[in-house]
Parts: sequence; structure tokens; C-alpha cells
Amino acid sequence: MRRIYLDHAATTKTRKEAVEAMLPYFTEHYANPSAVYSFAGEAKKGLDESRKTIADILGAKPEEIYFTGGGTESDNWALLAAADAYEQKGKHIITTKIEHHAILHTCAYLEKKGFEVTYLDVDEFGLVNPEDVEKAVRPDTILISVMFANNEIGTVEPVKEIGAIAKNHGVLFHTDAVQAFAHIPINVDEMNIDMLSASGHKFYGPNGVGFLYIRKGVKIRSYMHGGAQERKRRAGTSNTPGIVGMGTAAKLAASEMERESERQCRLRDYLIGRVLKEIPYSRLNGDPKRRLPNNVNFCFRFIEGESMLINLDLAGICASSGSACTSGSLDPSHVLLAIGLPHEIAHGSLRLTIGDETTQEDLDYVADQLVKIVGNLRNMSPLYEDFMKKNGKK
Repeated sequence: MRRIYLDHAATTKTRKEAVEAMLPYFTEHYANPSAVYSFAGEAKKGLDESRKTIADILGAKPEEIYFTGGGTESDNWALLAAADAYEQKGKHIITTKIEHHAILHTCAYLEKKGFEVTYLDVDEFGLVNPEDVEKAVRPDTILISVMFANNEIGTVEPVKEIGAIAKNHGVLFHTDAVQAFAHIPINVDEMNIDMLSASGHKFYGPNGVGFLYIRKGVKIRSYMHGGAQERKRRAGTSNTPGIVGMGTAAKLAASEMERESERQCRLRDYLIGRVLKEIPYSRLNGDPKRRLPNNVNFCFRFIEGESMLINLDLAGICASSGSACTSGSLDPSHVLLAIGLPHEIAHGSLRLTIGDETTQEDLDYVADQLVKIVGNLRNMSPLYEDFMKKNGKK
């Protein structure tokens, strides 16, 4: 059966170059890179090269890159350790209502510990207003955390402007760049970013490995205790194969970024155009221009997203109704509710995220299938039937 994978925001395949780079670290250079004997040298070299690769992509220093188990750990570390280190200054944190749950749930945990969190609204496209960020800053504000790009609707936030506000007020600025790193340009100095989270499996690296950028001078304490790894800030034996694979994938993604971004933007806009033209009562979620190159997110009125996903799967199409971390939930997306959509429309959401092997032929097939699937589901929908009767169309 034909299979078209359009859920790259959830995870990507590990590209073969990354797998090939990893293999020697399982069987040849398998020594613990923290060991003092010379046999460990090759393993340590692999870590150092990956650290430098990632730092160069961000315009950072290698010693500012700390390897983690993925984006969720990096987000938790940034918030929890910042709260611990700076609570004597204050207990106020600023974030947005559309953050990934790795941020929102950590903020909820901190609220139980006595911290106060301001959750900023966004506009209909999912953009946070930098003026709202500045107005929310208080003398006791210690951290601003705003995602670089939204994982559901693809909107790219005004990170540079927010970073400048944070710097002017002497407040730490963290950004969850899990969806953005290696897909769109990021420079931590130009954007005044103090901490940045990313995850290897979002840019064709392996699962279970990520990193946290921490600007030199930021007083972030250890998150994992038990060893002196990662300059005494993140204990635990290094996942050398995973880190090498992530570094290889990052290097390749960065070298292809401009060309691949242009290609994906063309495909993205082509699919958006077809769907909005051919399926009535559909809408695009997220900013139409200021969005990730590979992200498409629709809502189709009168039907449920879950039914769409099942029918798409039967047609060989892998898609999502929102964040991969909430794919088992029946609740409507908190992101779609935050941009002002009512529950009944938010329930009919569909996220399609393009990858490096996606073709226009694939998207034509997807669009054709969507026209059929949405039409069939609406024909079985009493909501659609009532709507058509009220508007004299049946």
C-alpha cells in the first residue's frame, strides 16, 4: 500500500548518514568519553565535534552546548534550574498559552512551589505581541520563555524582539526551538537568547537525544545529579552514538537549510491553496506567511479530526491532529483554543508536516483523498446537514 508520511513535526526518520556516523561508536569507539585512558579519546572527539557543529549553527560557543535526552528534558532543565537559581531575585515567570506541554506542565509544577506564572494571550494567528511581553515584566520577573515556532500551527514568534525586551530588563530569555532548530536560521547573540532547547529527532537525527544551549554567565544549576559530565551540569554517561548522530544530522540540515526551506515552502503553499480552494468551510490555522516551511494546519467544520486521521491512514497517509504528545487525547488543542477557535471547530483539526522526501505528487494524492474523506464524513454529519438546511442548501 502506498504510504505518505506527513507527520515530521512529531518525529523524522534518522537519515542514513547519521546512522553510518553512529555505528562505530557502538562497536569500535565504545569507551566512556569521561574516562582518562587514551582509548576513550575517539569517543570524546565525537562529542566535541558534535558540540562544535551545533554551536556553529547557533552562533554560540561549544562550551555553551549541553547534551540532554531530548527537548522535554531541555525545557524542564531550563525552567526548573532557572527558578532554583534565581528565586532570591523573584518568583515570576512569563510564558504564552500556546507553549508545548513540556513548558506548560513545568510551569504548573512551579506554581505549586510558590512561583507565579503569567500566561500571555496570542492573536488569531498564534503570534504573541512583544508589547504584551514588556507590559508583563515586573521587578520580580526572572524568566521569559516563549517558543521559537509553534509545534501545531507552525507560527514563528517574534523571538528577536522578545529577546531584546528581556535583555533590556535584565531577565533571562529561554526559547523552545525544538521545531525550529536546523529548519530556519537562529543566531543566539543577534536574538539575545540566553537558553535554547532542541531535540535530535526533529531534524533527522536519532530519538532520545537533544541539547540545551546555556549562555556563558547564566547561573543555571545542575538538573541531573550523580556525576561530573557536561561540565558538572548534567550527570550521566554520555549517549555518544546518539550525540554523534545528532551532530551529523544537524550539520547536514544546516548545509541544506536554504534550499530545502524554499522547496518545502513551495509545497506547503501548493497544498494550502488546493485544500482551501477545493474544500468548503475549511480554514488555515497559524500565520499564512510567518510560519515554518513544512507546516500546514487546517480545521474542517462539521467533522472530527479523529475520523479524518483514521480515513487518511486507510489511504496510506500518516498525519496528526496536533501535538504528538497529545495525540491520544480527545480534548481539543489548547493552541487552537488560544487563537480563538470554538471547541466544535477546533475538534476538526488536521496537521500535515512535510519532509525531505515529500513531492508534489504526494500532496496531490493527499489533497484528492482529503476532498473525498471530508465530503464523506460531512455527509454523515448531522451538524453539516442542519447547517445546510438552515442556509437553504439542501
